[in-house]
Amino acid sequence: MSSSHLALFIDEFATAGQVKIDPGKVLAALCELPDPRKKRGVRHRFSHLLVIMICSVVAGATTLVEMAEWAADTARGQLADLGIGAPHATTLARILQRLDADALDRLAGSWAQGMTPVTAIAIDGKEVRGAKNGGGTRVHLLAGIDHTTGAVLVQANVSEKHNEITYFKPLLEGIKDLKDVIVSADALHTQREHAEYLHSREAHYVLTVKGNQPKLHEQLRALPWKRVRAGNKTRNTANGRDIERTVKCVSVDDGIKFPHAAQAAQITRKSRPLGTRKWSTETVYIITSLTPAQGKPELIGSLIRGHWGIENGLHWRRDVTWREDGSQIRCGNAPRVMASLRNIAITILRLEGETNIAKATRGARNYPHRALKLAGLNIS
Repeated sequence: MSSSHLALFIDEFATAGQVKIDPGKVLAALCELPDPRKKRGVRHRFSHLLVIMICSVVAGATTLVEMAEWAADTARGQLADLGIGAPHATTLARILQRLDADALDRLAGSWAQGMTPVTAIAIDGKEVRGAKNGGGTRVHLLAGIDHTTGAVLVQANVSEKHNEITYFKPLLEGIKDLKDVIVSADALHTQREHAEYLHSREAHYVLTVKGNQPKLHEQLRALPWKRVRAGNKTRNTANGRDIERTVKCVSVDDGIKFPHAAQAAQITRKSRPLGTRKWSTETVYIITSLTPAQGKPELIGSLIRGHWGIENGLHWRRDVTWREDGSQIRCGNAPRVMASLRNIAITILRLEGETNIAKATRGARNYPHRALKLAGLNIS
């Protein structure tokens, strides 16, 4: 972060008196984000609008109108103390449509990476359905989150002419150091090129194998699993179901033709609704570069559960808490920027130790000073 950019950013709050901007918070990390507006006719400082965009989404705002109402009503007094006026929803719309979404994701990702030691990253994609349903440009985002905290470390926009596979390497180029980091991904990314790339950066992979790699899938299915002892068994209750997981791991030799593969794993998941006796069973096969010494069955099972967390911890939360797929925000970069703002909100709250994101957003909405503090603004 440039000290000159931060100094100029702080100066924009000078009229409000002594304002402290926490250098460890996201607002300071985004101070280099360029203002997309022409200087003529500007009524609101860009830094002020940035505060409103971030804090209103942390407080659960799902639409441009709700963002403007948060500034005009809910947080009116707190924002006035900072010298921030309430913009109209159309002002926010113009900013969101023109904002440099790549720069926003890059700066937010760099901040998140600096806030947590990264040991495992889950990669997965999600389409922002509202943009497509409205007749706008298809918005499909590929993201990487930290297994431990759930912080969003990187995000890239997948163009309409390509798919997620093309963006796997460019996405991870946004991570400065991948040495000894474990990258998990679903079957779409079980690609030889991906394995070679991760090996070149001294990282490890844990990849799901399904029908898109038929020969590899058949090889893994044909391994003598019945003769392999279960290395790890767990049982828990979640979402009204009993769930049992069994993990078996076996070393693989040169017969498994996948770059740098050291182990294969079979994960059997049995579940049943509470109070019933009928079990359903699902079997998943995994290939990994972790050796038996590096990746014991307990760790492999934990990594797979951690990877599935990107669906619940990021995509599901954006859909349920912020109603992303039903959003009517469709023009320009706005759908992608809104998704990035939701990522930032989730990262802020997860780094604060919040596990119930919906409850945390209600708290930020009911107590506006809390949202401002989470973003990094305090009045001395």
